[in-house]
Amino acid sequence: MKLQRLLVVIDAEHQQQPALQRAVDIARQVCAELHLLKIEYHPSLDGGLLDSHLLDRAREAILRQSHEALRASVAHLSDEGFRIEMDVRWGKRRHEEILARVAVLQPDVLFKSTHPSNALRRLLFSDTSWQLIRRCPVPLWLVHDAKPRGQSLCAALDPLHSADKPAALDHQLIRTSQALQAALGLHAQYLHAQAPLPHSLLFDAEVAQAYDDYVIQCRREHREAFDKLIGQYAIDRAQAHLLDGFAEEVIPRFVHEHNIGLLVMGAIARGHLDSLLIGHTAERVLERVECDLLVIKPDGKG
Repeated sequence: MKLQRLLVVIDAEHQQQPALQRAVDIARQVCAELHLLKIEYHPSLDGGLLDSHLLDRAREAILRQSHEALRASVAHLSDEGFRIEMDVRWGKRRHEEILARVAVLQPDVLFKSTHPSNALRRLLFSDTSWQLIRRCPVPLWLVHDAKPRGQSLCAALDPLHSADKPAALDHQLIRTSQALQAALGLHAQYLHAQAPLPHSLLFDAEVAQAYDDYVIQCRREHREAFDKLIGQYAIDRAQAHLLDGFAEEVIPRFVHEHNIGLLVMGAIARGHLDSLLIGHTAERVLERVECDLLVIKPDGKG
């Protein structure tokens, strides 16, 4: 995983910019270049009674003022020696503007802040964030707080691909985690959660009688697959965790108990609704954790 060209989405609606702070911290360690993208939009300038010429002039004025304000806000970084490029553009559908910039720039990582606003967990991620999770072709780093929660990362693996995840994605997650460990000094953990079919869902009497054997066999298969995957890399056994339970429950609990600062997960689209859906497990996990999230897509599947 490269960390040389970092694209940061500047949130026009919030004063605090956790994503920028995280990208700056990383750029300071690896001498990366920063590309800042700020998207402005005001409904009052989207049609209405004003003629198109006046609307264009008003938008241009807002973009010019926004660009000047952004330049002033990062002047101290330029003085520090950071290589910074800025792009301020107009757009109603922010995720489309972001994806268009990603397509042109081809950054190594896209950084975006998330701003919790109320108790509904899904609202931890705006529509823009969810669209990027589903459609962004490059690694997407979602930042909760400017200050990291910990110096550890956790890669969530699925060696049996029970979620129909491409086998190569696990290897991408491991290689990405090892690259971050080497470049940023993070301590990497590797987690796989396995859960057999609940006994209450077994309605066949003969199958139910053999349930204990089924549980043992299921755990053995997961252990063998996990050990085989981990064994292909220089990973200390103390860093590899096979835990019982459903991923959407096990992963958030592990992240909290081990003070994980970054959760590395894979996400894939489903069928013909690739712009609307990703795996249910991934969505449920993303709704429950409060650390940074690095979302990785299979190569060529963004």
